[in-house]
Amino acid sequence: MGLLPAVASNMLSMVGVGPFLTIPLILGAMGGPQGLLGWFFGALISVCDGLVWSELGAAMPDSGGSYDYLQQAFGPKSLGKLMGFLFLWQVMLAGPLTAASGGVGFADYARYLYPRLTTLEHTGLAMAVCIGSTILLYRDIRAVGRISVVLWTGLILAMGVIVWSGATHFSVRRALDFPPGAFHLSPQFFLGLGAGTLISTYDFSGYFNVCLIGGEVEKPASTIPRTILLSITVLAVLYIAMSLSIIGVVPWREAIGSSSIISDFTARVYGPAAARLMTGLILWIAFASVFCVLLGFTRVPYAAAAEGQFFSCFARVHPTRVFPSVSVVVMGVIATVACLFPLDAIIRMLIVTQIVTQFAAQCIAVIVIRRSRPDIKRPFQMPFYPLPALLALAGWMFVLSCSGAAYIVTGLTITLAGVLAYLWRATRVREWPFEAV
Repeated sequence: MGLLPAVASNMLSMVGVGPFLTIPLILGAMGGPQGLLGWFFGALISVCDGLVWSELGAAMPDSGGSYDYLQQAFGPKSLGKLMGFLFLWQVMLAGPLTAASGGVGFADYARYLYPRLTTLEHTGLAMAVCIGSTILLYRDIRAVGRISVVLWTGLILAMGVIVWSGATHFSVRRALDFPPGAFHLSPQFFLGLGAGTLISTYDFSGYFNVCLIGGEVEKPASTIPRTILLSITVLAVLYIAMSLSIIGVVPWREAIGSSSIISDFTARVYGPAAARLMTGLILWIAFASVFCVLLGFTRVPYAAAAEGQFFSCFARVHPTRVFPSVSVVVMGVIATVACLFPLDAIIRMLIVTQIVTQFAAQCIAVIVIRRSRPDIKRPFQMPFYPLPALLALAGWMFVLSCSGAAYIVTGLTITLAGVLAYLWRATRVREWPFEAV
């Protein structure tokens, strides 16, 4: 895989259905157009963290991503065992939560076509999307490439229409209608900025996916860093342009209350018939994103279990269709249950869990590897080391502190449960710290 297909695949993984759902949440986080600052800070954190991934991914392109980075940094025969397991542990939640956000988004946009959809029906529809995707995955998949191409085409079409339509109907006065005291540097301002940044990091998340397929990338030492940084830069421009296009047409006070902002935007510009067509396109993107997310994430615990690094039950495959049946069912069930929660809660829990068990630890890991693992060659080295890693770590801590006490406690509880699960498994297989003497 060369640079261009790697960038396209990476961007596809990043976008999904996220920006079509979260623009009202970002505006609402700070109560006005100033909420778009969340895009800038989210991009800054993603670039700094992307440099961390770039250095590690170029050094260990065939490793399997964070699982091996954390093991190599903290000791492949000691603490690194636990850190690698915690990465796998959070994948079991991160994958279903990401899929659930797509399911809830599907139901939100379906409500535009069927306004009488009750809360119970809305939840049921979101769960049905996850169940349907799981059923589709419960078979031998041979058309994944074609599905990805169709999804990518739909994404580009939708984003292109939005940006073009907004540019041709743009009102500067409407877009820059800041409320009084919008930039007053109060505690509430920074809490809102943190909340908006958390949501934007959800939309940028996925820039590291190229690291997970590093063994299939041509010239990984240069292609991986370029792919990560190009993906973030291009999408940062598109996200900001799309957000400005929308609030330049739909007043932000109306946009905040919208659960199907792209449909409302299209209706304002082209009328209800065009809005229905755009809604249908978003529904397809949402369903396909759920399918693709579960397809990718279900393979992670399976591969680890097949190598003896995770619970053995996840290594089971279907007897005739040869796919990871247990992993597909377990993640599908968790995703379906997660649809009971609102979109904002799903996004917060997803990002908090990843920060606690993966992102923060990896910022430390790149520094540890530089200092204690001279045997690991680093063909790409982040500029201004260690500043990007420290800025990324500080950014993640800022986002974490603004996510809400309940989510922080839940994230720490999930991590503690992962530690206990690792220790229980380690006693059975005699691994660190219970290895046989």
